[in-house]
Amino acid sequence: MTKGRNILVALLVAASCACLVVACIFLADCTSKCDGDTRIAIYPQDTPVTVVGKLKQEGIRTCGFSLLAKVLRYDNARPGLYRIAKGSNILSVFRMLRNGRQEPVNLTIPSVRTMDRLAGFLGDHLMMDSTDIVNAFSDSLFCDSLGYSVATLPALFIPNTYQVYWTTSLGDFVKRMQRENAAFWNDQREAKAKALGMTHEEVVTLASIIDEETANNAEKPMIAGMYINRLHTGMPLQADPTIKFALQDFTLRRIWGKHLNVDSPYNTYKNIGLPPGPIRIPSVAGIDAVLDAKKHDYLYMCAKEDFSGTHNFARTYGEHLQNARKYTQALNNRGIK
Repeated sequence: MTKGRNILVALLVAASCACLVVACIFLADCTSKCDGDTRIAIYPQDTPVTVVGKLKQEGIRTCGFSLLAKVLRYDNARPGLYRIAKGSNILSVFRMLRNGRQEPVNLTIPSVRTMDRLAGFLGDHLMMDSTDIVNAFSDSLFCDSLGYSVATLPALFIPNTYQVYWTTSLGDFVKRMQRENAAFWNDQREAKAKALGMTHEEVVTLASIIDEETANNAEKPMIAGMYINRLHTGMPLQADPTIKFALQDFTLRRIWGKHLNVDSPYNTYKNIGLPPGPIRIPSVAGIDAVLDAKKHDYLYMCAKEDFSGTHNFARTYGEHLQNARKYTQALNNRGIK
């Protein structure tokens, strides 16, 4: 009887030790070498073996991961961007990766000048190929399927921050942007655009020019009012930023007469009205500046000679020439060519 009891005790002790070992392997903190939360990017070509390699590279203790993979049949790695919280154990990490519980990322659409730059940004922040994005953005059939042309496509993207999955496809991404665009153009904004007699794309196009003219949000409604006055009177917009866009030279600090001869529909010195589409993805402040444009009778503006980023406004061409001379002299004094 005593012998049997001893055997039972020995078995219980062995079982307890085994449980302790299992607990140490699977339930202990596997992130002790990490400074904080860790993010692991798993691609379609990854395998359970390469996943283990990536975990080790980030300082994650992987003891027990391979055993779990064999016992629980983790045969295919699920792509995604995963956050491993500080203090996690290997069992919770394994379950997260096997079940594909990736964390959404905060993606802020940037106010960039070209769709190529947007494509590059998306390629850097999502599991997309930037070349595929560039090709799609320049495909008239693709743009038409979204209700835009290649020229007006920038109007689809509202530069806010969105939560999306790293693995989202381009198709799903643009559908999400369509929903966000529809939400942005609420009844209030819709009514303001209608009162101006402008479509969404026209509002965004003008906003893109205004954003290029100044970073001063307080002045943007004033500039919007001036350009709207020009549109209503049939004057050419004569917006220098459209010349830079037409030339695709954004390094120009000064527009000369030779630049104004560029043969482009974006040359607002030669062509009446708005250009074919936005010359950048404008800010929300720029869009709202157009919708809330100041009503005044100014037709001209010129950058202030103090280089404050604001402008002198004029009602007549004569007044404008006086302002232009002051600014030209300031440029010359600084040697800006």
